[in-house]
Amino acid sequence: MYLQIGNNKGRKYLSIVQGYRDPVTKKVRHKTVKSLGYLDDLTKEHEDPIAHFKAVAEEMNKKAALEKEPVKLDIDPQETLTEGPANRKNIGYAALCKLYHELGLHIFFYNNSRSFKYEFNTNNIMKLLVFSRILAPASKKKTYEGKERYFENTDFSLDDIYRCLTQVVAFKDSLQLYLHRQMKAKFKRSTELVYYDVTNYYFEIDGQDELRKKGVSKEHRPDPIVQMGLLMDTKGVPISYDLFPGNTNDCETLLPVLSKVKNDYAVGRMIVVADKGVNTADNIAFSLAKGDGYVYSQTVRGANKELKDYVLDPSSYRQLGDDYKIKSRLYPREIALSNAKGGRSKIRIDEKQIVFYSADYDSKAKADREPALLKARGLAQNPSKYNKATSYGAAKYLKNLVFDPKTGEIITARQRPVFDEKKLREEERFDGYYAIVTSEWQKEDEEIIEIYRGLWLIEDAFKITKSDLGTRPVYLSRHDHIEAHFLICFVALVIARLLVLRLCNKYSIPRIVESLNRASGSRLEENWFVFNYADEITRSVGELLGVDLSRKYLILGEIKKILGATKKV
Repeated sequence: MYLQIGNNKGRKYLSIVQGYRDPVTKKVRHKTVKSLGYLDDLTKEHEDPIAHFKAVAEEMNKKAALEKEPVKLDIDPQETLTEGPANRKNIGYAALCKLYHELGLHIFFYNNSRSFKYEFNTNNIMKLLVFSRILAPASKKKTYEGKERYFENTDFSLDDIYRCLTQVVAFKDSLQLYLHRQMKAKFKRSTELVYYDVTNYYFEIDGQDELRKKGVSKEHRPDPIVQMGLLMDTKGVPISYDLFPGNTNDCETLLPVLSKVKNDYAVGRMIVVADKGVNTADNIAFSLAKGDGYVYSQTVRGANKELKDYVLDPSSYRQLGDDYKIKSRLYPREIALSNAKGGRSKIRIDEKQIVFYSADYDSKAKADREPALLKARGLAQNPSKYNKATSYGAAKYLKNLVFDPKTGEIITARQRPVFDEKKLREEERFDGYYAIVTSEWQKEDEEIIEIYRGLWLIEDAFKITKSDLGTRPVYLSRHDHIEAHFLICFVALVIARLLVLRLCNKYSIPRIVESLNRASGSRLEENWFVFNYADEITRSVGELLGVDLSRKYLILGEIKKILGATKKV
């Protein structure tokens, strides 16, 4: 508030007014707080009216700041809504902003973008892309169109966003390393035990290129895909990732990711936990050569006869309750690994093999198989209703199944498909059994099993990226933009998982995202906003992160103070 001296028919008129910036027009508007009167009349009451009322205005400002007196807002019943999102803004993203700055991402982008001759602010664009990837995942264009939902500087164009994507690709490896160092220094990350897994993301395009290729899709889609290998710590926070062409086998992705981490991240001995897809001689030999360890699942149905016999041999099992049994052995075996001449060399390793049976796994295996069996039996009766694509999952339970190589139709001219009962019975023998192989022979069986079960964290991370973070389908076409898209998703996943940790693992990412999205407010008058949502998550954000989301009414200046506090680390 300040003293305004105006002119009214040649006479000076004094008022105490309050200025504020209109968020739509970006122009300063004024509201009269108190009309004082004409200057010549006021001189009869005060020796120096201007000095007096300047002091009054200053005192009013001090009193308002200290006492937080109720504010009177003028509402025009005839006022109409303005187009665009300016009237509704989100404040829940302040929690993400807090972690963004705790991780020092603003410093990283400032330092690494200085050498690029662009006029846009890389940090401002990356904040929009990362926060929106968590709270409102969408295309880059739609994200840009919704940029006014945040109380941030968005003075950049859509073209600037695409230029930024090209720029940040140069930071891909250094940003991952920087985040690892921040996690290690500020959040006590341990890499003694790490989890690794592979997934793929599809592109709704017709053709293929060097990166987007047709391969074994996790979602059984015919679209071109890219493979992602992801390394994660035991708290569920990603460490590093890399992308591979869609036709890359899962087992071929581990060595590049591990090599990067071992060479650049200054980590000590690691125990790598992974599924059977990466359980190969080369991967095992690499870990052992680096002094590391491994815990891998081992296929039972696809194992050699010796291991199958050991699994089914009832001797040596320890019965732990009615529905669970376990046994293990130290087992020397030969593995054949690739050599420099392109051949295979055999080496002997000593590992521990752990086998267990679970009645729950048994029931799950039968339930998971049932849809394929129903399809297989239906196909045997009416093969004309199926083709190569629609018989997926059922084909292995059928004999005499032949497809036309051109059309994919089932050929029945010579012989009809027959349901393979023998195949089913052989498969059912191993229902409920699970095998794990490990270099950590000195650890107890139950500890190894518990370590392996932690792999669900990375499987859950992939579900989060595909559903909550909307990583796919990917609509970008340029390779540098695709790489930048996955880098943004990686950073978003780090922040989202870190937020779960900071909130004591009490809430899932979808629940947190829902609450932060609902922590939004509508603009009233004179840059006042009314917020209408609170729950235990927003309360926890205030208690555990120090980000106060409890106020119902906030003026823009106070909102900026709340956000400014998240940037002071």
